[in-house]
Amino acid sequence: MKASRQVDTAHRFLEHAAAGRAASDASKLVTKDFRHHNAYFKGDGASLFEAMDANARQFPTKQLDVFLTLEDGNTVATYSKVVHKPGSPPAAVVHIFRFEDDRIAELWDVGQEIPADSPNENGAF
Repeated sequence: MKASRQVDTAHRFLEHAAAGRAASDASKLVTKDFRHHNAYFKGDGASLFEAMDANARQFPTKQLDVFLTLEDGNTVATYSKVVHKPGSPPAAVVHIFRFEDDRIAELWDVGQEIPADSPNENGAF
């Protein structure tokens, strides 16, 4: 089954952000009034894109793998594994995208570091 345009846009946004191309490429996928809800940065797009690019410079070998994507109307949610550098513990990250006219209008994200000694036999991924 072919991914929808919204799912494709959400995945491209994450790929650009992880690769240090948030300001140059991911920013082209959002609405003019894009806003986000990351508690560590001002709510405008420019602040978020600079922070994403700075993180990519700090961790140039960062890997982001989307494991699950859900879509409901104008909302896309992704569940991803992020490894900042080889040997570091992975993080589970959820991004929720709200779309307007095939562009990202709003973004929420939450993350959790996965402990190496987790008792869960199913694993986070």
